[in-house]
Amino acid sequence: MNNKEKPIGFFDSGVGGISVLKESLRVLPNEDFVYFGDSVNAPYGTRDVKDVKKLTFNAVDFLLDKGVKAVVIACNTATSAAIDGLRKKYKDIPIIGIEPALKPAVEISRGKSIIIMATPMTLVEKKFSSLMQKYNTEVNIVSLPCAGLVELIENGIIEGREIEEYLKGKLKEHLHLEVASIVLGCTHYPFIKNELMKIVGEKTTIIDGSIGTVNQLKRQLTCKNSLNEKKTKGSVIIHNSATSSSSSMNNNIIDLSYKLLRL
Repeated sequence: MNNKEKPIGFFDSGVGGISVLKESLRVLPNEDFVYFGDSVNAPYGTRDVKDVKKLTFNAVDFLLDKGVKAVVIACNTATSAAIDGLRKKYKDIPIIGIEPALKPAVEISRGKSIIIMATPMTLVEKKFSSLMQKYNTEVNIVSLPCAGLVELIENGIIEGREIEEYLKGKLKEHLHLEVASIVLGCTHYPFIKNELMKIVGEKTTIIDGSIGTVNQLKRQLTCKNSLNEKKTKGSVIIHNSATSSSSSMNNNIIDLSYKLLRL
């Protein structure tokens, strides 16, 4: 198999990276994809940085064993903790990460506030702090740690009263602000976008980093002359650590992943 025909690897701490994979299918419809979700160890956002690095490196090794030509770290927490180390170790393959889409949020802020929803770990990581320092002199940026939200989504709870009550509880102290946008700083969060819009209204723009990440993936593959030139639609294979674990976790996690992919 030549390099162009190899699949693209995607990794997330669970099902969240499916939101980025969906965008990839739109932009790169002829590519094949291998996705690995580590739902047994989710959420990463409450784990120690060293632990997240180890788990991320293990996941990348799993994808490389599948013969991928590029790896997308479709997890904000894993990107913050491990992307620099990954790029140093795997110099011969594109490693693309994701980060909160602050730049487009600032560009449309019009003097109003920006709320960033993310895992607790993402918000305290050095990579995110540097991003904040770059923009917080231009606009009021509110960091909103959302512990527990990933767990709800991992259990397939993406709509209904439980999610609504969770979001209202998190946002109640900030709804008095004039908010231009809410940045989704975790790839799990796009799946609750509709519930979020019910609370904040259509005047508030919801932004995630999927588009920028996928565009960067396409640029990297183009530069390396690695785009798949076949004319047929590509395939998606999904793996998850839950399926080979003795954990009590619902082994329908693969079914949930494909369901989210079809939303």
